Amino acid sequence: MAYKILDTCVSCGACATECPVSCISEGDSLYVIDADACISCGNCANVCPVGAPVEE
Repeated sequence: MAYKILDTCVSCGACATECPVSCISEGDSLYVIDADACISCGNCANVCPVGAPVEE
């Protein structure tokens, strides 16, 4: 399953730099994950300081 980013995101960008397929981008108020490109590796969740990325 793909990951999604909850609204607890603080827009630090840590997740985007760790994504091996570059499917995370900065949205209007938080980062967003392209679910079609996500390979569910969990790197984003492992580096997020607030636990915003979660599996759908």
